[in-house]
Amino acid sequence: MTTSTALDIANETLEIATLPEVTMRIVQVVQDPKSTAHDLHVIVKNDPALSARVLRVVNSAFYGLPGQIGSIDRAIMLLGLNAVKNIAIAASLSKMFKTNTECPEFSGKDLWTHSVAVGATNKLIASAIGLSLPDESFLAGLMHDIGLVSVMQCRASAIPEIIAQVNTGKNLLEVESEILGATHTEIGAALTTRWKFPRSFQYVTAFHHNPMELAPENRLLATVTCIADSLCTQMGLGLFNREKIDDIVIDDYLIKEISISPNQLNEIANNIEEELEVVKALIE
Repeated sequence: MTTSTALDIANETLEIATLPEVTMRIVQVVQDPKSTAHDLHVIVKNDPALSARVLRVVNSAFYGLPGQIGSIDRAIMLLGLNAVKNIAIAASLSKMFKTNTECPEFSGKDLWTHSVAVGATNKLIASAIGLSLPDESFLAGLMHDIGLVSVMQCRASAIPEIIAQVNTGKNLLEVESEILGATHTEIGAALTTRWKFPRSFQYVTAFHHNPMELAPENRLLATVTCIADSLCTQMGLGLFNREKIDDIVIDDYLIKEISISPNQLNEIANNIEEELEVVKALIE
């Protein structure tokens, strides 16, 4: 459930740093079933920075396409409308993470690194379990903690107290609810709703800590993100610590939910840092 406080914080965030108009137009075009690749091409070709980013991604190892693509039209045809939409959103989100706080234990850079790592891990998990749309999985991971960006921008003074309580062993969501009157998951869900993002992203932002509360048909991407979040924290790519943690246990029911083996998870964990560097090179 989204609280009124979560809506208030989301609205304040939109006043400070909303997504660029070109990104919103792309989202609208892609969600319109009548739209074509040409409609998207018209928007992208008029934004040089976005055009360059699309070409860089289509020619990267991220997609593994043969040859060098130099045409935006061809790139859109190869990538698909959804992938181009996700590239635009990722580029826009990166700017929102630039916010700095006065708390040494929590910065926009830390949150960005963690979010990119979860996105990269989502992509690895999606590949391992045969889930289509690896770019969609990546973007879901990238934006899973977007509610924390809102907290940085609109409630930065509360962050030291939140971290202090979490460091004593208290649950993050309970602490946020107590101090802010809303959790970052509720705020993230409010933001993605306001942006009219796909419902799957709303599920991820709202339930990446508790995906089993979703209906079975809506759990997959949120469960993948929950597992990715745990793996990244285990690798020292968490938010409130930068040390590797050996005793993080991923619940068996989550592993069963996405039908992944322990061996696959170990292989993914071994590849996270390498995948993180590849992805960061594309979107930064």
